[in-house]
Amino acid sequence: MRASGNKVEPAVAHSALTSQPTNDLAMAAAPLTPSAATLAQTRAPILAVNEVKQGGTVSARVLEVAPVTKTVAQNTPRQSCHDQVVQERLPERDGNIGGTVIGAVIGGLAGNRVGDGRGRDAATVAGAAAGGYIGNRIDRRHVGGRVVNRTEQRCQTVNDRTTSEKTIAYNVTYRTPEGETGVKRVTKKPGTRIDVAGATKSAYDVTYSFAGRERTVRLDDRPSGNAFPVVDGRVVTSL
Repeated sequence: MRASGNKVEPAVAHSALTSQPTNDLAMAAAPLTPSAATLAQTRAPILAVNEVKQGGTVSARVLEVAPVTKTVAQNTPRQSCHDQVVQERLPERDGNIGGTVIGAVIGGLAGNRVGDGRGRDAATVAGAAAGGYIGNRIDRRHVGGRVVNRTEQRCQTVNDRTTSEKTIAYNVTYRTPEGETGVKRVTKKPGTRIDVAGATKSAYDVTYSFAGRERTVRLDDRPSGNAFPVVDGRVVTSL
């Protein structure tokens, strides 16, 4: 049992005394009942006193609050685009139309000048056929088309890296009521006062005997005697 301040321990409940008549000699010789013995006990002997160290807290005045920060980096993706000039070669002639037509025209004109009458017609046809064939072959042997420039948009994903300062704690400088200063790190920003560890103080676990039983009570002060007084069947552990 723990207690502090003025404490009293109740005596064991007792039954009513017999009302049968008896003489003084018999009363003196008869043993006391437990309840009567309890009522007759005027002191509770102290059996042991053990000192206990207790840590406490005090409210200190805040003198300074210094934030503790760390650098946080963050990458933000975005699209980066730019124009780029590229060269392109136009399609080459395939010899199916242009060279054949031009060759046929030239060959036909040349054949038309040969002979007369039906001979001229035959020469014209033959010249056109020969010119078309020659023009087709020349067109197929043509190397490369014209090279031109054109603009293309090229895009890629890039990361924009940014940094910022993040507050992770606070170093608090304080002064106790006794005038001592110190620094305490906390995660939340305090107000004008902060609870800090106070000086270690002593308490006392006192074991005593009463009514045939041992009991223990915690007191702020060491008892001065070797027994607690008993008043009206109750133990007074502190005055």
